[in-house]
Amino acid sequence: MDLRSPKLQKILDTWIEEDLGDGDLTRFVLNDRSASAHWIAKEGGIFCGGDLVKLIFRKIDPQVNIQLLIEDGQKFEKNQRLIELEGSSSSLVAGERVTLNVAMHLSGIATSTALLVTKLSGSNVKLADTRKTTPGLRIFEKYAFHCGGGINHRLGLDDAAMLKENHIEWSQGISESIKILKNTLPWTKKIIVEAETPSQAKEAVEAGADGILLDEMSIQTIERLVPELRQLSKTSDSKYVSQSIVIEVSGINPNNLSDYVFTGIDLISTSAPITKSKWIDFSMRFD
Repeated sequence: MDLRSPKLQKILDTWIEEDLGDGDLTRFVLNDRSASAHWIAKEGGIFCGGDLVKLIFRKIDPQVNIQLLIEDGQKFEKNQRLIELEGSSSSLVAGERVTLNVAMHLSGIATSTALLVTKLSGSNVKLADTRKTTPGLRIFEKYAFHCGGGINHRLGLDDAAMLKENHIEWSQGISESIKILKNTLPWTKKIIVEAETPSQAKEAVEAGADGILLDEMSIQTIERLVPELRQLSKTSDSKYVSQSIVIEVSGINPNNLSDYVFTGIDLISTSAPITKSKWIDFSMRFD
């Protein structure tokens, strides 16, 4: 996540404007005195959002001094101090709610992701996210997923071409669609096919897809199919076939991730850490 990105900067400005409006009305009783505060965790988890907290406070007041006691991706315990702040009382109050909200939300995603990643420990299978994200928050939520130990799938529709059920139904089919994409897209863009049947998966490999997503297939079907797809990609004499095809699985219960560790797949994609995680509770306490 590039904190210098103009797009990101605009998003943070919108957050601040949403909460402050024309200014915190309670500032008139604070006398702008110098103050200090700290964040404390009210439960354990994986932290995420420290650099965003610093950036938001400094947008409100460049004179606020912030010390992060934990880095993004690190584990913390209940009652642990996370951040220490010094600055004018009005500035600390002005930045409190926005920064707590974003850090609690992102830390919840990172924590949930980390719990699922542990189910894949000891294997080469990676946990990937999806495009099921909160509109306007995608770059932040995907960053939190990464902090929890997962890897990011495509950021948007322009990241990679993924042929899903509707594309296959409304086009000339898998092989012809891949041919069109191969002749249209830059060579740096990947082509992924979401297959609902073994025959679709095999056709996609033979047509030259870079990745195959096996959607809602039984574990028995996956165990039989993966070696066939690997062999097909190695023995095909077509110039389009990828020798390093990536095989992904989706549509499975997150509680059953460990069942897929030795199936030979590369990725398991899930939206659960982003769509179903709860916020981790933090509190900002004034000294």
